[in-house]
Amino acid sequence: MGMDNDQAMVSSYEAVPLDKVRNIGIMAHIDAGKTTTSERILFFTGKTHKIGEVHNGGASMDFDEQEQKRGITIYSAATTCLWKGYRINLIDTPGHVDFTAEVERSLRVLDGAVCVLDGKNGVEPQTETVWRQADKYDIPRIVFVNKLDATGADFEMSVASVKEKLGGNGVAIAYPIGLEQRLLGLIDLVKMEAWIWDIDPKKSEEMAPKIVPLDQVPAEYAHDVEQAKLYRSHMIDQLANYDDDIMNAVLEEKEPDVETIKKAIRKAVIAVKLYPCIPGSAYKNKSVQYLLDCVRDYLPAPTDVPAAVGKDKDGQPVTCATDSKAPFVALAFKITTDQFGTKCFFRVYSGTVKAGSYVYNVRKGTKERVSRLILVNASSSEAITEAKAGEIAAAIGFSSTRTGDTLVGENDPRTTLETIKFADPVISEAIEPSSKNDQDKMANALIKFTEEDPTFHYYTNEETGQGIIAGVGELQLDVNVTRLRNDYGIQVKVGAPQVAYRETIKTAADCEGKYIKQSGGHGQYGHVVFKMEPNPGKGIEVLDAVTGGAIPKEFIKPSLDGLKESLERGMVAGYPVIDVKATLFDGSYHDVDSSEAAYKLASAQAVRVAATKCSPVILEPIVKADITTPLDYVGTVMGDISSRRGQVEGMVQKANAQVITAFIPLANMFGYISDLRSMTQGRGIYTMEFDHYQEVPRSVQEDIIKTRG
Repeated sequence: MGMDNDQAMVSSYEAVPLDKVRNIGIMAHIDAGKTTTSERILFFTGKTHKIGEVHNGGASMDFDEQEQKRGITIYSAATTCLWKGYRINLIDTPGHVDFTAEVERSLRVLDGAVCVLDGKNGVEPQTETVWRQADKYDIPRIVFVNKLDATGADFEMSVASVKEKLGGNGVAIAYPIGLEQRLLGLIDLVKMEAWIWDIDPKKSEEMAPKIVPLDQVPAEYAHDVEQAKLYRSHMIDQLANYDDDIMNAVLEEKEPDVETIKKAIRKAVIAVKLYPCIPGSAYKNKSVQYLLDCVRDYLPAPTDVPAAVGKDKDGQPVTCATDSKAPFVALAFKITTDQFGTKCFFRVYSGTVKAGSYVYNVRKGTKERVSRLILVNASSSEAITEAKAGEIAAAIGFSSTRTGDTLVGENDPRTTLETIKFADPVISEAIEPSSKNDQDKMANALIKFTEEDPTFHYYTNEETGQGIIAGVGELQLDVNVTRLRNDYGIQVKVGAPQVAYRETIKTAADCEGKYIKQSGGHGQYGHVVFKMEPNPGKGIEVLDAVTGGAIPKEFIKPSLDGLKESLERGMVAGYPVIDVKATLFDGSYHDVDSSEAAYKLASAQAVRVAATKCSPVILEPIVKADITTPLDYVGTVMGDISSRRGQVEGMVQKANAQVITAFIPLANMFGYISDLRSMTQGRGIYTMEFDHYQEVPRSVQEDIIKTRG
């Protein structure tokens, strides 16, 4: 892009008032068409001059080589475009369950979202996951029912599934004209006019719809016009619940005008009471312009959503006004590293930041220089001079900022926004470079990956000295190993995936620990008594209940710390202990020989006693798997689930397929995709996510202890 265009983009960026900004995400189940929809939005808003396709690796938003090869979105990509005088900051998020952290962090900073459904399947398992994440942040949503040109497409089923599967009030505000190969366009239920696209693919160069009165819809689509009238009546009835003007019109049996209907839809959407549903086919370029109009008309501006609330240095709540003149407060929500350096994506909640200025990272207590500010596009960027409240931008040059950090002005009050919480790893692999000379290079690259993805971990096992990578799924680890090989030229060897087991106790007991050592002169003396008890679902709680000075105050903290450190090292197989309440209530001391180290060692002894008295058990991660299989193979798949120690939770038939929901130990799910494909002749698919920890059977526990040896 030349300088003239660059400057034009900067000036148009600065000219858009805040009430004409839309910060939106595109979210969905894998393969529903999120990235294709994003590509069409970029094309129709003039950001790209040709349309990239996911299936042939040409999508602009899937700019990473791995995304292009695998045909899926892995990293949430941000881009900025203009539509009819409105600026849309768009984030295309992944649909694969291994990358829900990308969805989580994106939703945290967005004001609205477009949820894309596959018109053949309606709401799918991963749609539910991302929908619940959006519920957590009260994100207003529009539903785009995509792929209505595909065989088996069903708009009415898809709209109904929003209520049935998600409990959301999905209401059609447009109705398709035709379906499958006959998809001609849509009827706008607000204006009661038809948007008709040319059905002949040879004539689709301009891809602009004709907007015509309903009486000009071809006669063979008369049934759709009648259905549209019924759906409009339902839409008006729903809106009457949220808007007095519509209610009065209904009671007086009058037809509400277009502006009244639009105002009512916008109000209900922003209040997260109603989810407008729109039909279309992004791949065939149908309805994307209509979707953009709906984003403009119904999704909120930064000024329409509640202001972010942080905490001051004393922990008191602080409202961050959406005002460019207020003190600067922003949340870093994504870090990326490439050959040009580190980019920090952030959402400005309050105030303004200028290129060349300094900001203060509240968590780190350090200053960062904003050497450059950029308006981000998927694979390119445009320099800007400032970013204001309500906007999303990226800074180049930060060294210590991480995902979830709060940034404030150099001299502004130290406000802290709530950070972003991520899932703990449940799967790990040993990793080492093929050449010892690459050890430092590999470690540096993996540390960069952990900065980019908070659910990806890299550390060294203290006992074995092995490098370990850990995360939330096999695909996530595989992607990062492939990046090492392809992007960094580091050949690595990885071990078989390992499960992140945990340990806990089943019975309560008093556990005494003593460390007494006499060696001629100054000895060592520590003596503690803990009450250990199960603490289901509440993690580790370590309490001090010592009375009467049985242990001097200065030795209580070392005793508690020593216990926590020992619990990290495990009781029976070396896995971290969870869900235990330990209360230090007694002990003794020696005037001369007692020391912090002695009490830490005494606490470690108390944990060894607990291993004999408190019935310790090993817990394993259980995943919730949603497996879709053709009806012919249901018996085989069910038998396989049982052989993996899985419990079937429920089954739902969808067209000629069965969706089986089951809870299965993660240890038995490695390589499942290839097993499922061979069982179903390549037609089965599944998604899975960590659900809970559960006690392993006794025989499995014995095997694990033997293996850990």
